[in-house]
Amino acid sequence: MQGLGLALLFSFFIYAEVYNYNYKFINTLTALGAFYFMFSAPRAVLVSMGGFVGLLWFYWIGYSFEYYNVGWMAPFITLFFILLYALLFWTVSLTKQPYLRALIIFVLSFVEPMDWNWLQMELPFIQTYLGIEKWQYALILIVLASIHYLKKSAPYKKFQWLPLLLLLGAINYTTPTLTPPSIKIKLYNSHILQAQKWKKENRQKIIEENFSFIKKAIHEGYDLVVLPESAFPLYLNKNYALINRLKYYSRKIDIITGALLSENSQHFNVSYHFSNTKVDVAKKLVLVPFGEYIPLPKFMQDIINKLFFDGTADFATADAPTDFNIKGISFRNAICYEATCEEIYAGDPKYIIAMSNNGWFYPSIEPTLQNLLMQFYARKHHSIIYHSANMGGAGVVNLHN
Repeated sequence: MQGLGLALLFSFFIYAEVYNYNYKFINTLTALGAFYFMFSAPRAVLVSMGGFVGLLWFYWIGYSFEYYNVGWMAPFITLFFILLYALLFWTVSLTKQPYLRALIIFVLSFVEPMDWNWLQMELPFIQTYLGIEKWQYALILIVLASIHYLKKSAPYKKFQWLPLLLLLGAINYTTPTLTPPSIKIKLYNSHILQAQKWKKENRQKIIEENFSFIKKAIHEGYDLVVLPESAFPLYLNKNYALINRLKYYSRKIDIITGALLSENSQHFNVSYHFSNTKVDVAKKLVLVPFGEYIPLPKFMQDIINKLFFDGTADFATADAPTDFNIKGISFRNAICYEATCEEIYAGDPKYIIAMSNNGWFYPSIEPTLQNLLMQFYARKHHSIIYHSANMGGAGVVNLHN
């Protein structure tokens, strides 16, 4: 039960956000409490804490396997994440020395098992009075380690809470002011169930709903309309009539939409930018592990794709991030998982257009966790993110979220 209690403290901020119960003071206490007790927790407690963290944060990942006709794998995927994070948190128990534990906990903030980076150790501090930079995270750990060290030292025990004063150095005292772009942006928050999205009999209805939203944005005087990832559930570059129709409307408004692209026998998850009848394409740079590619050696990729995914090949990727020029303003493109990856933020882009299809994991906390992670990167890189999404998560993300 102690492990569950620590996991609940560590995960409190996510569920507080889900239920709109965000208070910085409470979030600060729960985050500090989770890390504080990690310094004295015995091995069994840390292992169970890690397992419950894996469950509370990532119980939803297996949902997507239903749409590959291997839904029976969902509980095994959940079990995998439980065991994975039980193992990671077990490493904290390799020593009882507070400063060595602090070092291990700090190193864990760099660990991305199988390219999966959604457990950012600093993330519990995202909506607190404390900062999320590495140096601030390190300072927090040093303070907590010092408290435990003094607590065990008889001559200095009465001073054990004195290190808390150092936390003043980890507080965010000011938030930079970012200037929004000088264009009006309309974001589409569609509600199409994943089970219905790719059925051919639903395709035309989805297409017409997309154009209805585009025409509404034009009527309301917007400069740019952003549709979600795979808003057009097809290989758009093979549908010339649809491309010409989008080009027609692009004379009145810039359009960014997600769809697929087939090129040289390769498949890409991409964003299309239509502007004044011209078309630019941004290919996805960072793929979702086990969703869009298998993060294993090639021979194992082929075996897994053949056994579980009907032999479907992994998506191909771009070599670098793509920027769209929209009415003279540069916007970095990010498709779903990319918006929560460091690679997309190379060069500290000022504005980002992100699009997601969260229907894969509906209903779950996934859109909330995704939004918190985007806040994390927006704050670190001083970016404003314009996020269009299917089945939850659309909105503007910036330093003040």
